[in-house]
Amino acid sequence: MNFQVTVLKVLVSYPGGFAPMDDIKRDMAILATSGRDWSDQTKRLAARVPDLDIFSQGLVDRESGGWKITNKGRAVLEFMEARTVLDQPLEVVPAETVDAPVPPLPPLAERAKRSRERRERRREGRERARANAS
Repeated sequence: MNFQVTVLKVLVSYPGGFAPMDDIKRDMAILATSGRDWSDQTKRLAARVPDLDIFSQGLVDRESGGWKITNKGRAVLEFMEARTVLDQPLEVVPAETVDAPVPPLPPLAERAKRSRERRERRREGRERARANAS
């Protein structure tokens, strides 16, 4: 888990971007034990800003009793989370049948008749199989 990215993500989830230290510690502990997905995600995000230092770069301010994300911190987090061209599919191939007209369904009475005939044929087949087995 990348500590710096996690701090940004935690702070941005609070109203006004400010969280008391006890809340930050609790949220960090929850995320640290939440599994590999969170760890992998924060590492991927951190890779987009290799020299990330949330305090010296002014992304997070220390305030009385807690930390607050700055506007610059929000912008950096948005940059890290932005989908890049590499994240998106390279080529989208339209389906060939998209423009083909869809034939209308037969009338309901016709479909019901066909369904009834299929059920009767299956029933007759089962009856023949029972008769041949005895």
